[in-house]
Amino acid sequence: MRFTLSSTALSSRLQSLSRVINSKNSLPILDCFLFEVRNNQLSITASDSENVIQSAIGLDTCEGEGEFAVPNRTILDAVKELPEQPLTFNVDINKFTVEVVYQNGIYHFTAQNAGEYPHTQAIPDGATVITIDSGVLSDNISRSLFATAQNELRPVMNGVYFDLTADGLAIVASDGQKLVRNRNFNIKSDTPASFILPKKPATLLKNVLGRDGGDVVIKFDDRNAEVRFADGVLSCRLIEGRFPNYNKVIPTDNPNQLVIDRKVLLSALRRVLPFASESSLLVRFHLEMGNLEISSEDIDFATSAKENITCDYTGQPMNIGFKGSSLTEILSNLDSEEVTISLGDPSRAGIIVPVTQPENCDVLMLIMPMLLND
Repeated sequence: MRFTLSSTALSSRLQSLSRVINSKNSLPILDCFLFEVRNNQLSITASDSENVIQSAIGLDTCEGEGEFAVPNRTILDAVKELPEQPLTFNVDINKFTVEVVYQNGIYHFTAQNAGEYPHTQAIPDGATVITIDSGVLSDNISRSLFATAQNELRPVMNGVYFDLTADGLAIVASDGQKLVRNRNFNIKSDTPASFILPKKPATLLKNVLGRDGGDVVIKFDDRNAEVRFADGVLSCRLIEGRFPNYNKVIPTDNPNQLVIDRKVLLSALRRVLPFASESSLLVRFHLEMGNLEISSEDIDFATSAKENITCDYTGQPMNIGFKGSSLTEILSNLDSEEVTISLGDPSRAGIIVPVTQPENCDVLMLIMPMLLND
């Protein structure tokens, strides 16, 4: 079997697929990429047994068809330093030998038997299907990932929750201290359905999805999901269990409203945060009409910082504390120039929303306050 393809196309595709491969695998064959040549296309598969991602590249020339497995480090290291040029693969399927010819040289290495590579189970008929724009899905996942938990006792919090209802599709993540809810009003279903996508496949999707439009089709049942996008397909095991009622923890009557430039607030937080206590990372807000004072201190090391920002604030004068690192993450994962922060009292969760929402979407972030020792 012989085929030719672009070196940069192969290298970039291998780099994105390699993220699924674990450093230590239960099956030695999972250290490999599976190469399948069919219909003038090269299909590449990578897996860690729970997550499988597959992508296809068009071939310039092709003689013969077949499949073989290639050690991931061997092929990655071989092609990543090559400038753009055609690569010619000569493969002997019977002897498992691979020869890669490039402009100034040649590689020889041994392939593995593709028959040992595990194959994924297809999602059965009758599964729920969601169709969503690839850019929208990528943005929603990117906005949500930072809020997922790492909680062995409550694994349902360790992923991104997709909640399909008659009102729309909500994509949610929370670690109990902060919460992100993305609502898309274009995608609805009279039959409610939901699933929890683990962090690893969510991160893989974030890295492979294009922002240039095109539909992504998500097919899922109680245990597995299959995500088809322009360049390939991702199959993964889902987190089983019931996600908490996220709407119940979002206050609807926070009367104190702060409208502020997101980047100005983010910069001020980054200047003040290094002076906060390392154990708590507590940052104090003092709010009054037209002014926000941000302060932090570490009594043990006798350090403190304070900064005033002009803002649009309507409400009662208030002192409230937040974990500075969580607030920084929230502001970093919003795009709007200005944000509205809605507050109730120093013990109630604060709501942060972009002043300019994405089209047909509603983005909301929540942060729990920290106790102030006045």
